[in-house]
Amino acid sequence: MKKAACQAAILSLLTSHAQAALNFNLQSPATPIAHQIYDLHTLILLVCLLIFIVVFGFMFYALFKHRKSLGHKPANFHQNLPLEVMWTLIPFLILIGIAIPTTSTVLAMKNVEHADMNIKITGHQWVWEYEYLGEGVRYVSNLSTPRDQIDNKVAKGEHYLLEVDRPLVVPTGKKVRILLTSTDVIHSWWLPQFGVKQDAIPGFIHEAWFQVEKPGIYRGQCAELCGVGHGFMPIVVEALPSEQYDNWLKTQKISLTEAANTSEKTYTLTELKTQGEMVFLSRCAVCHQANGLGIAGTFPPLVDGTPFVASAEVTTPLEKRGFWKNGHIVLGPKDQHFDILMNGITGTAMQAIGQQLSDIEVAAVISYERNSWGNHTGDEIQPAEVALLRKGAVK
Repeated sequence: MKKAACQAAILSLLTSHAQAALNFNLQSPATPIAHQIYDLHTLILLVCLLIFIVVFGFMFYALFKHRKSLGHKPANFHQNLPLEVMWTLIPFLILIGIAIPTTSTVLAMKNVEHADMNIKITGHQWVWEYEYLGEGVRYVSNLSTPRDQIDNKVAKGEHYLLEVDRPLVVPTGKKVRILLTSTDVIHSWWLPQFGVKQDAIPGFIHEAWFQVEKPGIYRGQCAELCGVGHGFMPIVVEALPSEQYDNWLKTQKISLTEAANTSEKTYTLTELKTQGEMVFLSRCAVCHQANGLGIAGTFPPLVDGTPFVASAEVTTPLEKRGFWKNGHIVLGPKDQHFDILMNGITGTAMQAIGQQLSDIEVAAVISYERNSWGNHTGDEIQPAEVALLRKGAVK
C-alpha cells in the first residue's frame, strides 16, 4: 500500500504543470541569440561550481588537517607574497574569462543590422500592436483566454493567460528586427525562448532582433508591471516556413482590402451587437467588467442608473468628459461616446482604444454598449459614420 502511494505521488509530479514548475533551467533556445545566452549561462554556472568546490575544499581541508587540541600554541607567520599574488591573479583571470563571452553575447544582441524584415511593436494597456513595416499590415493581439476560465467558472486550459486571438507571425530563418515603443506606460516584450526582453517606453524606440530556427508556437509575457491588466498581456509568436509565411502575408493584405470595404456596408443592430460583444470582452471587460458594472471606486459603470462613488481624483476628469455618474455615458450623444473611445480620458486609465480598432469594430462596440445590460437607447452607429467621424476626431 505504501509503495503504491509513493508511486502515485511520483506520477503526480510528472504532470505537465508540475514539470513546468520544477523546471529550474532556461527554456529551450529557439534562436541563435538564445543559444548564446544559454551557453553563457552554462559556462558561468560551471565556473561558479568550480570555485565553490575549490574554496570549500580548501576550507574543509584546513579545518580537518590543522585542527589541534585545546591549549596548542598556534603557528605565527606573516604574509606570503607569491601566494597573495596568486589568489589575486586567479580571480582576475576568471573575471576576464567570463567578460569576453559576455561582451560578445551582448554585442550580438544589440546588432540589428542587415535585418530581413522590420516589425514595429507598440505596447498598450493591455494589448500588443504589431505593424509589418513596408507591408501595410497592422493588427492588435488580444488575450483570448475564455472569460469563464478567468472567473474560475470552468477549468483552466493548458495555455491559461498565454493565448491570443492573433499571434505575431514570422518566417523561420529570417532576421527579424523589432522596434518597440508604448503609448501609455512602460511595458516589456519578453519571449524567453528567443532570448529577447526589451522595454517598450513611451516616446522612445528600442530595438532588438531574433531569427527563429524552427517552425512552432512560442509564448511570452509582458515583463513590466503596467497596471491592472498586466497579467492579461501575453505574447504569442507563430513561426512559419518561408513559403507558408508568404501565403499568410498575402492573405492578410487581401483581408485588409476587404475590411476597408466594410465601411460602405450597413449592418443591423443585432449584427453590430454580436460583433460588439466580442470586441468588448477582449478590449473593455478588464476594466468595465463583462457585466458593464465596472469596479467600484476605480472604473465607472456603463450600465445606466448604476451608482459610482470614487475619489475626486478619479471623478474630476470623468465629469469633464460626461463619463461619470450612474453610467450616463450611454444616454449622451453618440459623437461624445465616440470621442471618448477614440481619444481616451486624460488623467484616467481610459486609453484611446478606438485608434487600435477598425471602423466596424468601433461601430460595433459603441452600439453594443448603448444597447446591453438594460441600456435601451436603440442607438446604432454604422462603419460609414465612424469613417466620417474618425477624420476629425483624433486630437
